[in-house]
Amino acid sequence: MHVLLDDDLGRLTVRGLRPWHRMLARGLAARLDRQLANGARPEASAILAARAMFLTSVGFRRALAASLQRILAASASPSPDGPPRPPTIGVARRPHVPLRRDRIAGSAAGLAGLAGFLTDQGPVPAQGVAMVSQLLTDGGGPLYRVGSRDDLNAIIEQASQALIK
Repeated sequence: MHVLLDDDLGRLTVRGLRPWHRMLARGLAARLDRQLANGARPEASAILAARAMFLTSVGFRRALAASLQRILAASASPSPDGPPRPPTIGVARRPHVPLRRDRIAGSAAGLAGLAGFLTDQGPVPAQGVAMVSQLLTDGGGPLYRVGSRDDLNAIIEQASQALIK
């Protein structure tokens, strides 16, 4: 597998990815996603390039889009479990991730738009995919946490703009 990387003179050159680049990209996924979401160029290092390749793969983009659609569906329907109950010894329960249904409902069109961008044919910038990935995985973010002060609509708009660059 080959990628374009910056060389010492600031030119793009074709370089091969080694297996450890992909392993490091997996192990450092959260940090690399933050860097890519903040505008780091995938060409800056082999590890960033490996993570960008994974993020922009059709399979990962479809998985993110499916996650967005599940969140939209879950926020529109009443909670199947009702209010959280105290755990019962010996009984396995589905993990419960609280959703900010009010925020999600107010941003449903934007979230559906992100899902659409992710499933479009053709390449998409890694920055936009990393932004969506962070939105979905940040348990302290506006999709999940009541006290989050992040503006969900602003995040969606930024990610949408990054996906159509």
